[in-house]
Amino acid sequence: MFTDHDISRNACQLYGSQAKIGYDWWWHSFTGINEKTGKKRSFFVEYYLCNPEDGGRKPKFKKPSYLMVKCGAWGEGASQLHRFFGWEEIDVDYDVPFVVRADDCIATERSITGSVRVSPEEAKAHPEWMSDSGRMSWDLKLKKVIPFNVGYGAGKLMRDLQLFEMFWHAEGMKTLYKGTVYYNGEKYIVTPGRSYGYQDKNWGKDFTTPWLWLSSCNLRSEKTGKRLKNSAFDIGGGRPRVAGISLNGKLLSAFLYEGEKYEFNFSKFWTGVKTDFSCRETEDEVLWHVEQSTFSKKMVADIRCSKKDMLLFRYQAPNGEKRHTRLWNGGTGRGVIKLYKNGKLVDKIRAANVGCEYGEYDREEPYA
Repeated sequence: MFTDHDISRNACQLYGSQAKIGYDWWWHSFTGINEKTGKKRSFFVEYYLCNPEDGGRKPKFKKPSYLMVKCGAWGEGASQLHRFFGWEEIDVDYDVPFVVRADDCIATERSITGSVRVSPEEAKAHPEWMSDSGRMSWDLKLKKVIPFNVGYGAGKLMRDLQLFEMFWHAEGMKTLYKGTVYYNGEKYIVTPGRSYGYQDKNWGKDFTTPWLWLSSCNLRSEKTGKRLKNSAFDIGGGRPRVAGISLNGKLLSAFLYEGEKYEFNFSKFWTGVKTDFSCRETEDEVLWHVEQSTFSKKMVADIRCSKKDMLLFRYQAPNGEKRHTRLWNGGTGRGVIKLYKNGKLVDKIRAANVGCEYGEYDREEPYA
Protein backbone atom coordinates (compact mmCIF):
# COMPACT_ATOMS: atom_id res chain seq x y z
CA MET A 1 0.00 0.00 0.00
CA PHE A 2 1.16 3.54 -0.60
CA THR A 3 0.97 4.23 3.14
CA ASP A 4 3.73 1.68 3.88
CA HIS A 5 6.91 3.26 5.20
CA ASP A 6 10.13 1.99 3.61
CA ILE A 7 13.29 3.78 4.72
CA SER A 8 15.42 1.46 2.57
CA ARG A 9 14.35 3.65 -0.36
CA ASN A 10 15.76 6.66 1.44
CA ALA A 11 19.21 5.06 1.49
CA CYS A 12 21.82 6.46 -0.89
CA GLN A 13 21.39 4.89 -4.34
CA LEU A 14 24.69 5.93 -5.94
CA TYR A 15 26.09 2.48 -6.58
CA GLY A 16 26.65 0.49 -9.79
CA SER A 17 26.28 2.56 -12.97
CA GLN A 18 24.65 5.42 -11.01
CA ALA A 19 27.93 5.97 -9.16
CA LYS A 20 29.52 6.99 -12.46
CA ILE A 21 26.61 8.92 -13.93
CA GLY A 22 23.92 9.56 -11.35
CA TYR A 23 22.40 11.80 -8.69
CA ASP A 24 20.54 11.29 -5.44
CA TRP A 25 18.83 13.99 -3.43
CA TRP A 26 16.83 14.35 -0.22
CA TRP A 27 14.28 17.18 -0.33
CA HIS A 28 12.64 18.94 2.63
CA SER A 29 10.07 21.76 2.65
CA PHE A 30 8.28 23.32 5.62
CA THR A 31 6.89 26.54 7.09
CA GLY A 32 8.22 28.63 9.97
CA ILE A 33 7.00 31.65 11.94
CA ASN A 34 9.08 34.83 12.24
CA GLU A 35 9.97 35.19 15.92
CA LYS A 36 9.49 38.98 15.89
CA THR A 37 6.67 39.60 13.40
CA GLY A 38 4.69 36.35 13.57
CA LYS A 39 4.67 36.21 9.77
CA LYS A 40 4.74 32.79 8.09
CA ARG A 41 7.51 31.84 5.68
CA SER A 42 7.98 28.66 3.64
CA PHE A 43 11.47 27.17 3.29
CA PHE A 44 13.24 24.34 1.49
CA VAL A 45 16.43 22.37 2.10
CA GLU A 46 17.94 19.79 -0.23
CA TYR A 47 21.04 17.58 -0.10
CA TYR A 48 22.04 16.74 -3.70
CA LEU A 49 24.77 14.16 -4.36
CA CYS A 50 26.23 13.62 -7.83
CA ASN A 51 28.74 11.32 -9.59
CA PRO A 52 30.85 9.92 -6.70
CA GLU A 53 33.18 7.94 -9.01
CA ASP A 54 34.57 11.20 -10.41
CA GLY A 55 34.94 12.76 -6.96
CA GLY A 56 37.99 14.43 -5.52
CA ARG A 57 39.14 16.90 -2.91
CA LYS A 58 37.14 19.78 -4.41
CA PRO A 59 33.75 19.94 -6.14
CA LYS A 60 33.85 19.54 -9.92
CA PHE A 61 31.48 21.44 -12.22
CA LYS A 62 32.14 20.58 -15.89
CA LYS A 63 30.96 17.05 -15.30
CA PRO A 64 29.50 17.60 -11.85
CA SER A 65 30.83 15.67 -8.89
CA TYR A 66 29.85 17.08 -5.52
CA LEU A 67 27.40 17.46 -2.71
CA MET A 68 25.28 20.52 -3.38
CA VAL A 69 23.39 21.78 -0.34
CA LYS A 70 20.45 23.76 -1.72
CA CYS A 71 18.31 25.89 0.57
CA GLY A 72 16.18 28.99 0.51
CA ALA A 73 12.73 30.48 0.88
CA TRP A 74 9.74 31.37 -1.27
CA GLY A 75 7.72 34.59 -1.19
CA GLU A 76 9.01 38.14 -0.87
CA GLY A 77 12.79 38.10 -0.97
CA ALA A 78 12.81 34.54 -2.35
CA SER A 79 16.18 32.99 -3.08
CA GLN A 80 17.94 29.69 -3.69
CA LEU A 81 21.35 29.32 -2.12
CA HIS A 82 23.95 26.67 -2.97
CA ARG A 83 26.98 25.34 -1.10
CA PHE A 84 29.29 22.71 -2.61
CA PHE A 85 31.56 20.02 -1.19
CA GLY A 86 34.03 17.70 -2.93
CA TRP A 87 33.55 13.99 -2.33
CA GLU A 88 36.60 13.77 -0.09
CA GLU A 89 34.83 16.21 2.25
CA ILE A 90 31.64 14.12 2.39
CA ASP A 91 30.76 11.18 4.63
CA VAL A 92 27.90 9.08 3.23
CA ASP A 93 26.51 6.07 5.09
CA TYR A 94 24.86 3.83 2.48
CA ASP A 95 23.22 1.69 5.15
CA VAL A 96 19.70 2.01 6.52
CA PRO A 97 19.04 4.50 8.02
CA PHE A 98 21.14 6.76 5.83
CA VAL A 99 23.47 9.61 6.83
CA VAL A 100 24.93 12.38 4.66
CA ARG A 101 27.47 14.62 6.39
CA ALA A 102 29.75 17.44 5.23
CA ASP A 103 30.98 19.95 7.81
CA ASP A 104 27.85 21.24 9.61
CA CYS A 105 25.50 20.08 6.82
CA ILE A 106 23.99 16.79 7.99
CA ALA A 107 20.92 14.86 6.86
CA THR A 108 19.44 11.78 8.54
CA GLU A 109 15.98 10.20 8.81
CA ARG A 110 15.19 12.22 11.93
CA SER A 111 17.08 15.51 11.62
CA ILE A 112 18.66 18.03 9.27
CA THR A 113 21.21 20.73 10.04
CA GLY A 114 23.32 23.04 7.96
CA SER A 115 24.25 26.51 6.81
CA VAL A 116 24.84 28.27 3.50
CA ARG A 117 26.23 31.75 3.01
CA VAL A 118 26.84 33.34 -0.41
CA SER A 119 27.87 36.97 -0.79
CA PRO A 120 26.71 39.09 -3.78
CA GLU A 121 30.32 39.18 -4.96
CA GLU A 122 30.63 35.37 -4.79
CA ALA A 123 27.32 34.81 -6.61
CA LYS A 124 28.45 37.11 -9.43
CA ALA A 125 31.97 35.66 -9.64
CA HIS A 126 30.81 32.01 -9.64
CA PRO A 127 28.00 31.41 -12.16
CA GLU A 128 28.80 27.69 -11.92
CA TRP A 129 27.35 27.80 -8.40
CA MET A 130 23.90 28.64 -9.88
CA SER A 131 23.25 30.52 -6.62
CA ASP A 132 21.63 33.71 -5.46
CA SER A 133 23.20 35.65 -2.61
CA GLY A 134 22.06 35.40 0.99
CA ARG A 135 22.46 33.29 4.10
CA MET A 136 20.45 30.60 5.84
CA SER A 137 21.02 28.08 8.62
CA TRP A 138 18.75 25.43 10.10
CA ASP A 139 18.56 22.93 12.95
CA LEU A 140 15.46 20.75 12.70
CA LYS A 141 14.08 17.48 14.02
CA LEU A 142 11.51 15.68 11.89
CA LYS A 143 8.90 12.94 12.11
CA LYS A 144 7.58 11.42 8.90
CA VAL A 145 3.90 10.69 9.51
CA ILE A 146 2.38 9.75 6.13
CA PRO A 147 4.45 8.27 3.28
CA PHE A 148 3.77 7.86 -0.42
CA ASN A 149 5.26 4.52 -1.36
CA VAL A 150 4.96 4.20 -5.16
CA GLY A 151 5.25 0.41 -5.03
CA TYR A 152 7.40 -1.93 -7.10
CA GLY A 153 8.50 0.88 -9.46
CA ALA A 154 11.01 1.93 -6.80
CA GLY A 155 11.32 -1.48 -5.13
CA LYS A 156 14.60 -3.29 -4.59
CA LEU A 157 14.64 -5.08 -7.95
CA MET A 158 14.02 -1.88 -9.92
CA ARG A 159 16.57 0.00 -7.82
CA ASP A 160 19.18 -2.68 -8.45
CA LEU A 161 18.42 -2.81 -12.20
CA GLN A 162 18.43 1.04 -12.36
CA LEU A 163 16.03 1.01 -15.31
CA PHE A 164 14.22 4.29 -14.57
CA GLU A 165 16.08 7.49 -15.44
CA MET A 166 14.40 9.22 -12.49
CA PHE A 167 13.14 7.39 -9.39
CA TRP A 168 10.90 8.87 -6.67
CA HIS A 169 10.01 8.01 -3.07
CA ALA A 170 8.18 10.19 -0.53
CA GLU A 171 8.86 8.80 2.93
CA GLY A 172 7.10 11.83 4.40
CA MET A 173 4.40 13.41 2.22
CA LYS A 174 3.27 14.62 5.63
CA THR A 175 6.23 15.39 7.88
CA LEU A 176 6.31 17.21 11.21
CA TYR A 177 9.28 19.58 11.65
CA LYS A 178 10.51 21.22 14.85
CA GLY A 179 13.38 23.63 15.35
CA THR A 180 14.77 26.93 14.13
CA VAL A 181 15.75 28.59 10.88
CA TYR A 182 17.77 31.77 10.42
CA TYR A 183 17.20 33.42 7.07
CA ASN A 184 19.00 36.63 6.14
CA GLY A 185 19.25 37.71 9.76
CA GLU A 186 15.70 36.82 10.80
CA LYS A 187 14.87 33.96 13.18
CA TYR A 188 11.99 31.60 12.41
CA ILE A 189 10.43 29.06 14.77
CA VAL A 190 9.23 25.82 13.21
CA THR A 191 6.60 23.88 15.17
CA PRO A 192 5.13 20.47 14.24
CA GLY A 193 1.49 21.52 14.02
CA ARG A 194 2.17 24.51 11.77
CA SER A 195 5.13 23.27 9.77
CA TYR A 196 3.04 21.72 6.94
CA GLY A 197 6.13 19.70 6.15
CA TYR A 198 7.12 17.40 3.31
CA GLN A 199 10.09 15.10 2.61
CA ASP A 200 10.87 13.07 -0.48
CA LYS A 201 13.80 12.00 -2.62
CA ASN A 202 14.65 11.57 -6.29
CA TRP A 203 17.53 9.68 -7.82
CA GLY A 204 18.66 8.35 -11.17
CA LYS A 205 20.72 9.27 -14.21
CA ASP A 206 18.73 12.17 -15.65
CA PHE A 207 15.66 14.36 -15.06
CA THR A 208 12.23 14.13 -16.64
CA THR A 209 10.47 16.55 -18.99
CA PRO A 210 7.82 17.65 -18.39
CA TRP A 211 8.51 17.67 -14.66
CA LEU A 212 5.43 18.06 -12.45
CA TRP A 213 5.00 17.95 -8.68
CA LEU A 214 2.16 19.01 -6.36
CA SER A 215 1.78 18.21 -2.65
CA SER A 216 0.22 19.51 0.56
CA CYS A 217 -0.88 18.42 4.02
CA ASN A 218 -2.51 21.78 4.88
CA LEU A 219 -6.02 20.76 3.86
CA ARG A 220 -9.53 21.83 4.85
CA SER A 221 -12.81 20.12 4.01
CA GLU A 222 -15.53 22.27 2.44
CA LYS A 223 -18.08 19.65 3.50
CA THR A 224 -17.37 20.03 7.23
CA GLY A 225 -15.31 23.23 7.35
CA LYS A 226 -12.73 21.40 9.45
CA ARG A 227 -9.01 20.93 8.93
CA LEU A 228 -8.11 17.44 7.72
CA LYS A 229 -5.55 16.18 10.22
CA ASN A 230 -4.95 12.68 8.84
CA SER A 231 -4.68 13.70 5.21
CA ALA A 232 -2.11 14.58 2.57
CA PHE A 233 -1.72 14.37 -1.18
CA ASP A 234 1.19 13.99 -3.56
CA ILE A 235 1.31 14.13 -7.38
CA GLY A 236 4.47 13.68 -9.42
CA GLY A 237 5.86 12.62 -12.76
CA GLY A 238 5.43 13.74 -16.35
CA ARG A 239 7.25 11.60 -18.92
CA PRO A 240 9.22 8.87 -17.18
CA ARG A 241 11.79 6.89 -19.14
CA VAL A 242 12.24 3.18 -18.51
CA ALA A 243 15.16 1.41 -20.22
CA GLY A 244 15.35 4.32 -22.65
CA ILE A 245 11.63 4.23 -23.55
CA SER A 246 9.52 7.34 -22.79
CA LEU A 247 6.09 6.87 -21.17
CA ASN A 248 4.10 9.97 -22.06
CA GLY A 249 1.61 11.61 -19.75
CA LYS A 250 2.25 9.42 -16.71
CA LEU A 251 1.76 10.58 -13.13
CA LEU A 252 2.05 8.87 -9.76
CA SER A 253 -0.47 10.24 -7.27
CA ALA A 254 -1.92 9.51 -3.87
CA PHE A 255 -4.42 11.21 -1.55
CA LEU A 256 -4.88 9.94 1.98
CA TYR A 257 -8.25 11.41 2.95
CA GLU A 258 -8.73 11.00 6.71
CA GLY A 259 -7.43 7.44 6.44
CA GLU A 260 -9.17 6.51 3.18
CA LYS A 261 -6.79 5.77 0.32
CA TYR A 262 -7.09 7.27 -3.15
CA GLU A 263 -4.24 6.11 -5.39
CA PHE A 264 -3.65 6.79 -9.08
CA ASN A 265 -0.50 4.91 -10.08
CA PHE A 266 0.13 4.21 -13.76
CA SER A 267 2.31 1.21 -12.85
CA LYS A 268 -0.75 -0.47 -11.26
CA PHE A 269 -2.45 -0.91 -14.62
CA TRP A 270 -5.05 -3.34 -13.24
CA THR A 271 -6.77 -0.42 -11.45
CA GLY A 272 -7.67 1.19 -14.79
CA VAL A 273 -5.80 4.44 -14.20
CA LYS A 274 -6.51 7.29 -16.60
CA THR A 275 -4.64 10.60 -16.43
CA ASP A 276 -5.03 14.03 -18.00
CA PHE A 277 -2.96 17.02 -16.89
CA SER A 278 -1.85 20.43 -18.05
CA CYS A 279 0.20 23.32 -16.77
CA ARG A 280 0.20 26.86 -18.11
CA GLU A 281 1.66 30.23 -17.30
CA THR A 282 -0.13 33.56 -17.20
CA GLU A 283 1.68 36.83 -16.70
CA ASP A 284 1.43 36.50 -12.92
CA GLU A 285 0.76 32.83 -12.11
CA VAL A 286 1.50 29.21 -12.86
CA LEU A 287 -1.60 26.99 -12.99
CA TRP A 288 -1.92 23.20 -12.81
CA HIS A 289 -4.91 21.01 -13.71
CA VAL A 290 -4.80 17.29 -13.01
CA GLU A 291 -7.57 14.72 -13.51
CA GLN A 292 -6.99 11.09 -12.60
CA SER A 293 -9.37 8.19 -12.23
CA THR A 294 -9.51 4.45 -11.59
CA PHE A 295 -12.48 2.12 -11.99
CA SER A 296 -14.00 3.40 -8.73
CA LYS A 297 -12.32 6.66 -7.72
CA LYS A 298 -11.44 10.03 -9.22
CA MET A 299 -9.44 13.11 -8.25
CA VAL A 300 -9.55 16.53 -9.88
CA ALA A 301 -6.94 19.07 -8.73
CA ASP A 302 -6.70 22.73 -9.69
CA ILE A 303 -3.71 24.51 -8.17
CA ARG A 304 -2.22 27.94 -8.73
CA CYS A 305 0.80 29.83 -7.42
CA SER A 306 1.93 33.43 -7.88
CA LYS A 307 5.14 33.78 -9.84
CA LYS A 308 6.33 36.50 -7.47
CA ASP A 309 6.43 33.86 -4.72
CA MET A 310 8.22 31.23 -6.83
CA LEU A 311 11.74 30.49 -8.04
CA LEU A 312 13.19 29.20 -11.28
CA PHE A 313 15.16 26.28 -9.88
CA ARG A 314 18.63 25.60 -11.23
CA TYR A 315 20.15 22.12 -11.49
CA GLN A 316 23.01 20.49 -13.32
CA ALA A 317 22.29 16.97 -14.58
CA PRO A 318 24.94 14.28 -13.99
CA ASN A 319 26.20 14.64 -17.59
CA GLY A 320 26.79 18.36 -17.03
CA GLU A 321 23.82 19.61 -19.06
CA LYS A 322 21.44 22.35 -17.89
CA ARG A 323 18.32 21.82 -19.96
CA HIS A 324 15.71 22.90 -17.38
CA THR A 325 15.87 26.70 -17.58
CA ARG A 326 12.19 27.33 -16.67
CA LEU A 327 11.63 24.90 -13.82
CA TRP A 328 9.11 26.81 -11.71
CA ASN A 329 9.18 25.81 -8.04
CA GLY A 330 7.06 27.10 -5.17
CA GLY A 331 5.81 26.28 -1.70
CA THR A 332 2.87 28.66 -1.31
CA GLY A 333 0.47 27.24 -3.88
CA ARG A 334 -3.25 27.06 -3.22
CA GLY A 335 -6.22 25.41 -4.83
CA VAL A 336 -9.04 22.91 -4.75
CA ILE A 337 -9.07 19.12 -4.97
CA LYS A 338 -12.28 17.20 -5.60
CA LEU A 339 -12.51 13.54 -4.63
CA TYR A 340 -15.11 11.19 -6.11
CA LYS A 341 -16.07 7.61 -5.28
CA ASN A 342 -18.35 5.51 -7.50
CA GLY A 343 -19.30 8.63 -9.41
CA LYS A 344 -20.32 10.68 -6.36
CA LEU A 345 -18.52 13.70 -4.92
CA VAL A 346 -16.94 12.77 -1.58
CA ASP A 347 -15.51 16.17 -0.69
CA LYS A 348 -14.19 19.42 -2.08
CA ILE A 349 -10.95 20.23 -0.30
CA ARG A 350 -9.12 23.53 0.01
CA ALA A 351 -5.35 23.16 -0.12
CA ALA A 352 -2.78 25.72 1.06
CA ASN A 353 1.02 25.68 1.38
CA VAL A 354 1.09 23.54 -1.76
CA GLY A 355 4.53 22.48 -2.90
CA CYS A 356 4.41 22.94 -6.65
CA GLU A 357 6.75 22.49 -9.59
CA TYR A 358 6.62 22.44 -13.36
CA GLY A 359 9.17 22.65 -16.13
CA GLU A 360 9.95 21.43 -19.61
CA TYR A 361 13.18 21.40 -21.56
CA ASP A 362 13.15 24.63 -23.53
CA ARG A 363 15.10 23.28 -26.51
CA GLU A 364 15.63 20.01 -28.29
CA GLU A 365 19.41 20.04 -28.09
CA PRO A 366 21.07 20.07 -24.67
CA TYR A 367 23.58 22.73 -23.75
CA ALA A 368 26.22 22.87 -21.06
